[in-house]
Amino acid sequence: MTKTRMTKQRKTILKVLKNTDSHPTADSIYEEVKKEIPNISLGTVYRNLNLLADKGKITVINYANDQSHYDGNTENHYHFRCNDCGNVFDVELNLIDKKINTKVENNTDFIVDNHRLEFYGLCPSCQN
Repeated sequence: MTKTRMTKQRKTILKVLKNTDSHPTADSIYEEVKKEIPNISLGTVYRNLNLLADKGKITVINYANDQSHYDGNTENHYHFRCNDCGNVFDVELNLIDKKINTKVENNTDFIVDNHRLEFYGLCPSCQN
């Protein structure tokens, strides 16, 4: 596996993601990174997000018919997506079942690499 150099662009994108729990889109990340690197292009942000995801430094959260969201927290955790505003939030639960992958493998013919559990509904802001 080739080692990828941590460029200023990648460091800045990673810093933006590590300093938020809002799960921003590429466009939002671009706007934040532009404050530090004014001449960066949106294409550069997308390329670096893809590379950081491929290297396991960030997580991509995809939803059908919507922009991808990005998460700087690569630990196993769960998400809540608001059906109204579309924002994605971390759900702080001590319910993460670390053996769930093994349970699925023991009861099926699948080999599980990881799993994703998401909750949907209305966030506190949209309930008002």
